[in-house]
Amino acid sequence: MAGFWGTRKKERAELAAQDAELGRRADAALVAADERLRLTADELMFAELELGRDATKDLRDALAAVRTHLGEAFHLNQLNHDEIPDTPEEARTRNARIVQLCDWAEALLDDRLEALAEPVARARRAPEIIDGIRRDVARDEARIPRAEAALARLSDRYSAEALRKVAGNAREAGHLLEFALHGADISTARRETGQREQANLALETAIEASRRATTLLDAVDAFEVEALRAETTLDAIVDDSRDDIAAARDLRDVPAVAAAMTELEKELLSLTPAGAKPDPFAELTRLRAANAALDAAVDKARERAARPVPPESHVRHAIDDADRQLGVARSVISGHRGWIGADARTRLAEAERLRLDLANLPTPIPEDDREAALLSARRCGQLASEALQLAQRDIDSSRPDDDGWGGMGGGRRGGNGGGMVNGILGGLVIGSILDGIFD
Repeated sequence: MAGFWGTRKKERAELAAQDAELGRRADAALVAADERLRLTADELMFAELELGRDATKDLRDALAAVRTHLGEAFHLNQLNHDEIPDTPEEARTRNARIVQLCDWAEALLDDRLEALAEPVARARRAPEIIDGIRRDVARDEARIPRAEAALARLSDRYSAEALRKVAGNAREAGHLLEFALHGADISTARRETGQREQANLALETAIEASRRATTLLDAVDAFEVEALRAETTLDAIVDDSRDDIAAARDLRDVPAVAAAMTELEKELLSLTPAGAKPDPFAELTRLRAANAALDAAVDKARERAARPVPPESHVRHAIDDADRQLGVARSVISGHRGWIGADARTRLAEAERLRLDLANLPTPIPEDDREAALLSARRCGQLASEALQLAQRDIDSSRPDDDGWGGMGGGRRGGNGGGMVNGILGGLVIGSILDGIFD
């Protein structure tokens, strides 16, 4: 008994130590959150000077929400230190709530400050960024004549459709570079007059315009290499396609293979002749798709040759056999409802569900679905047979064992009357199954 009371005393001491630690955490969290609130208010003031009030609205709303909820935390802390005694449970609940509110406040302020960190840093580095934009514009302006010469050279080799994505890149890049310089000038002027929001908006616009112009010029530089790579790949796929057509000639009697071969031959004949301007990207896409379709058709045909598709008559026969077995099992179970257990009814329900799925098969049954349909029909028949066997077992086990059962020679313990009835019922059931199978 002394050990029991000693254990309870130790548990109370541990709980009191945990409550004291929670109280210290609550006090520290409240002090830290209050200091964080003050520092964030200062950050908001500096951010508004750099970005304007509209850009800092989320941080300002977060500060208002934090002030409201920290007011609740300070009120709870005051209750912890007033003259009214509290139970340990009350103090524990209040301290946990204070910690929760302070953690939420700091997480919210961190999130809003993190969202503003990059715009503020960019605004503070605005003069440096504008100088970088001007350097990028000067560099890209020098690239425009080279891009125009490259486009003229490419137009002599490739079709207008092939060049459609890059044909206007040099001209559009020139307009964007002019727009970037204009945005940089506006940003500088607005910043000098103290209009920070407009200055930052113009700066963002200039940065984006310069970036897009560089991307367009890079696309022109990369196009020629990509076109050469596409032509090389196209030559390899042409050779591979001709080999595939030759290898698939022994499967021409398969309709899917014949159609895929015809389509691939059509694509090979439609390739741009020598001396004309090709579109290697479009031709590569079409030829690759036709080649892949032939490969898939050949693989499927060879797989079917290795594993023949069952005739539809076999599938229909299996479905008919499942129907017969379902009919026998259904009639026996429905005729002895009070005697049939859950196992037999479950098997019958599973068989019925499979039969419903088989009823949705189209006519004629597609070759791709025949094997699965045959397996489902056989499984349906197997489940019906198991349901019948389980039902027979339940019927046998549910018969009374009195001496008068069956009217002959006693029950299963005293004579052969029950066995004769079992034999008669079993014979009727088996006879029904055989009649259904050979009918």
